[in-house]
Amino acid sequence: MQYSYEEIKEYIEQEDVKFVRLAFCDLNGKQKNMSISPDELDRAFSDGISFDASAVESFGCEDRSDLLLCPIANTLNVLPWRPARGKVVRMFCNIKYTDGTPYELDARSILQNAVKEAKDMGLSIKIGTEFEFYLFKTDENGDPTDEPFDKAGYMDVAPEDKGENIRREICLTLVEMGISPECSMHLDGPGQNQIVFRYADALTAADNAMNFVSVVKAAASHNGLYADFTPKPIVNKPGNGLHINMSVVSDDGEMYNARFMAGVMEHIREITAFLNTRPESYNRLGEHTAPKFVSWTRENRSQLLRVPASRNENKRFELRSPDACLNPYLAFAMLIYAGLDGIRNNMELPEPSNISLQDANESVTGKLKRLPETLDEAKKLARESEFVNKILNKKLVELI
Repeated sequence: MQYSYEEIKEYIEQEDVKFVRLAFCDLNGKQKNMSISPDELDRAFSDGISFDASAVESFGCEDRSDLLLCPIANTLNVLPWRPARGKVVRMFCNIKYTDGTPYELDARSILQNAVKEAKDMGLSIKIGTEFEFYLFKTDENGDPTDEPFDKAGYMDVAPEDKGENIRREICLTLVEMGISPECSMHLDGPGQNQIVFRYADALTAADNAMNFVSVVKAAASHNGLYADFTPKPIVNKPGNGLHINMSVVSDDGEMYNARFMAGVMEHIREITAFLNTRPESYNRLGEHTAPKFVSWTRENRSQLLRVPASRNENKRFELRSPDACLNPYLAFAMLIYAGLDGIRNNMELPEPSNISLQDANESVTGKLKRLPETLDEAKKLARESEFVNKILNKKLVELI
């Protein structure tokens, strides 16, 4: 929703808001924030609020350590799990140097630039996400154990599915924040859950992703549990993916999904370091329908890109390789830039691979490019990529 600064001030005064959280995402995908009193809002919007960026591990900016958090009015959310009296609200921020210039490692600004480039080409890009996570029991000190919350399987129901009430709490909390989940269910792994979101513009989808992770972790903690989004929490069980659904439409209504997909396939190896950011991410790929080859299909779930059966405004494609530990702003930006390159250069999709690649023999898979097999390989491909270095600041590329 679009808010003006005046509307925010009026809301804060009328609704007994006592704390305003200014939030951002570090390069590792971890949400950071500081709280200010409502009295500091004027200064936050006019000048920004200073913080020590040298203490943010992934920023690496000891030489110019003072940066400014500049709140974005239309990202305002009330945090429903905070006290009803003395409410807490949160806004995401752009990050700037003290002279007002944008900070080149601000992932949200990078996504803003990607969205603007798409808009300048007359294109609208919508993104929907499917988050997977495990719920684990905690010990007497509240620390996570390795014991899943239940032993249920895919789409099971209570009492086997013990996560049903937790998912309901998560979804209702999100609705209170103005975020509408599409569906939720138990997945294949013990204690594994999924919540799916409908399309939004890229910036809103990234903000919602950050809000979602916060809500899930808070709901789990309230119920004496621990929510784990890491890509491979349990050996020999399905990993946690973050499936990204995208739809690309021009101002005159023409759909550009195919050429966008071709661009993603062309650059996927170079940008995988931004989509799969942990060493264990690469233990997930190639197992339990997570892809390991650069391929596409119309419905098969074992491949990198999938075009689900859908009609009209629901036409989309799904990228199945990422996991939920990524920085959503940076990941979405790299996917947009890759897809725009496909459109700009009239790239064409290869023939679809309408077979399961999980058990295909070498005569089939030997013809396909593979995703990087380790994080080190993925980082090397990104750092040596002309495409990546053309988009991102050299300092950022070196820090991944």
